[in-house]
Amino acid sequence: MASRLVKISLDVSSEDGVVTAFVVGLLMTFVICAGLGVDGGRLVAARLEMADLAENAARIGAQELFDFRSGEPKLDHSSARNSVSGFLSDDADRVEVTVLDSQVAVTIRRDIEMTLLKLFGVRSHRLTVTRVAEPRDS
Repeated sequence: MASRLVKISLDVSSEDGVVTAFVVGLLMTFVICAGLGVDGGRLVAARLEMADLAENAARIGAQELFDFRSGEPKLDHSSARNSVSGFLSDDADRVEVTVLDSQVAVTIRRDIEMTLLKLFGVRSHRLTVTRVAEPRDS
């Protein structure tokens, strides 16, 4: 039997797989950009919605006045808190109401779940919005 000699050569300068790594990197960049666009848009929309809720709740609380006949009406602290809590009953666990003598401040906190950025480890983002209302005589 004749023995066969097989010559194996390894070409170290081969560039196989370079295009694949580039495509994977480019694809990940596109997904991250899309995630920033989609999830960023969701964050902006949620912030606007929360600001609207907080502002309306603060206005409702600022309408709870007493002592009109003295010429200097004052805020009724307990009624203002109850009015705000009633208006924001769904978000009551994430709402902070501060009633001072001349203003009502409402702070809403909410965690917004990410959709595409969740693939890269960003699970959620906490938003906090505060709005203040004062009673005015117009």
